[in-house]
Amino acid sequence: MATIDDVARASGVSASTVSYVLSGKRPISAPTRLRVERSIRKLGYRPHAGARALASSQTNVLALMAPLRAGVNVSVIMQFVAGVVTTARKFDFDVLLLTQDDATGLERVSDGSMVDALIMMDIEADDPRVPVLAGLRQPGVLIGLPRDSVGLSCVDLDFDAAGRTAVRHLAQLGHRQVALVGSPRAVIERHTSYADRMLRGFTEQTAELGLEGVYEPCESSHAGAVAAVDRVLARMPGVTGLVVHNEVALPGVIATLRERGRSIPEDVSVVAVCPQDIALGQPLPLTSVDIPADAIGRVAVEMAMARVAGEQPTETRLLAAVLTERLSTAPPR
Repeated sequence: MATIDDVARASGVSASTVSYVLSGKRPISAPTRLRVERSIRKLGYRPHAGARALASSQTNVLALMAPLRAGVNVSVIMQFVAGVVTTARKFDFDVLLLTQDDATGLERVSDGSMVDALIMMDIEADDPRVPVLAGLRQPGVLIGLPRDSVGLSCVDLDFDAAGRTAVRHLAQLGHRQVALVGSPRAVIERHTSYADRMLRGFTEQTAELGLEGVYEPCESSHAGAVAAVDRVLARMPGVTGLVVHNEVALPGVIATLRERGRSIPEDVSVVAVCPQDIALGQPLPLTSVDIPADAIGRVAVEMAMARVAGEQPTETRLLAAVLTERLSTAPPR
């Protein structure tokens, strides 16, 4: 395998000149550059990634921290990951995936100069990882919104607005008794940002519109869906509007309503807050507020790249909550 010294000898220059041709750190005359480039091609020289990173002070690697915790829907997480990976590729960046839920991974890749920027998912209201991320020399972007976002770069769906939008849609159809079947209890107890904001939007909008509303957490399983629906029906037998923010439990919620003699939308209108493909993949296409995971991942990478280039200050971007009406909602009987 050819080395940089082999290229230097073949070109009649020093190894440092070859390095400058590769890194672009110093101007090299056109004839010398062409001679070096011809030798590189002829010898098949491929600079070592670590050496290239040292020469350019850039690794072209982006870290994505997507912790696989209890209650996390891996299939939806992977939609975010896909958005990050495909967009990073357009910037000629690779993605290093970190799946632990503490800050040690952040410190390890930062201290080792393994990455140029970091993106962190599954943000809690008072996330202990956030101060660590903010203290690193590499720029960071959060997919999520902590309680205090001052001085941070954040992007997410506006989940507060998603909760409000779902309730307003049901209210406009004439529903007065509505319920939210939400995230698993572990997600709620961690005060995961998206779940807290979704519940806040739902609760505040029902109060503002004078509706009767109940909330039930739901484990991400069929059994969890059965239990959550039964709790809703026990607390509010006359419920006619249901908002579901739990992709894994969603099919079980629909099946349980049917088993309990509640037709959709004749007896109960259902609004799902989920990625569009999940809403369309149910037996009845569901009215839904889309979670644009791919778009959020794309924006996160674009923000990170702008920060790496020094072209963008910290900011928060919340994508608008858009409701698409389909066959699962109608005026109550």
